[in-house]
Amino acid sequence: MKPMTIEASVGGHIEIESEPGWFRRALRMPRIVAGGTLLVGMVLICVLTLPLTLDPQSIWYFDAQDPDRSELAPEMTHTALLFGTDKLGRPLLSRCLLGGVISLSVGLLAAGLAVVMGLSIGLLAGFRGGWVDHVLMRSVDILYSLPYVLLIILFKIALEEPLRMIFSRNVSNFVVMFLAIGLVSWLTMARVIRGQVLALRNQPFIEAARALGLSERRIFLRHLLPNLIGPIVVYGTLTVPQAILQESFLSFLGLGIDPLPSWGALASENRIAALNIIDPKWWLLVFPCLLLMITLLSLNFVGDGLRDLLDPKRDATKL
Repeated sequence: MKPMTIEASVGGHIEIESEPGWFRRALRMPRIVAGGTLLVGMVLICVLTLPLTLDPQSIWYFDAQDPDRSELAPEMTHTALLFGTDKLGRPLLSRCLLGGVISLSVGLLAAGLAVVMGLSIGLLAGFRGGWVDHVLMRSVDILYSLPYVLLIILFKIALEEPLRMIFSRNVSNFVVMFLAIGLVSWLTMARVIRGQVLALRNQPFIEAARALGLSERRIFLRHLLPNLIGPIVVYGTLTVPQAILQESFLSFLGLGIDPLPSWGALASENRIAALNIIDPKWWLLVFPCLLLMITLLSLNFVGDGLRDLLDPKRDATKL
């Protein structure tokens, strides 16, 4: 049932007005509208152009092996030249759009894995308590003390060879990357969920459910888990840009999903030519970083807006 507000008019009549739903309230928040519009536009452009960016014979890959096309500055004369070309004569626009699909896919899959693992471990630790809570949280503390880059490298070493026996090189590199990022990104989620569960399990409605003789499974699924939807959605939204940024950073260091192009990999492979003080090819670095910045900013706007929307204790709903 939607919450109702009662207002008394001057004439003594009582008017009952229902509160707007969460979707209508979201549409009134500039951060969610602006961030969501930019994010949806970016995703649609990258996904809808995927058949063109994957096809070397498409109009966006004219004479890809022509040395005269290498490192051309952006021009408006051809669609493929809007972002210029790289050192191999490949249109940077198509490379950036394909890199967007890779970066967004890694971010979404890694964030999904982190949310599932963090939610499962946080719920188990907070709901069971005792030695289970102690063992799980001490494990989280140990993992927190290790640099995440080191953990990702260790996961890459452990997972790369087994996955290459099943998948091709490109697919295995992609799977290893999002698994490695996801397996080190759930720690904060576990702590957040554990804290929420510890605060909820002593609430009167949980005590009343126990007094009625409801099973732990029913209490867990029907009373505890629905009250965690807000933190889960907010943290999941904020984990996506973190995972994308981690993948870009690792690709920039040469630890990415080579030879697949991502925004971080494009910035890494073109940084020398772009920062050449004699003849800088600025477009090779600016456009991948610009698309990455827009996507991260949009995701942070959406996550910040959802935090205000789903948390009744926060009054800040404006930019």
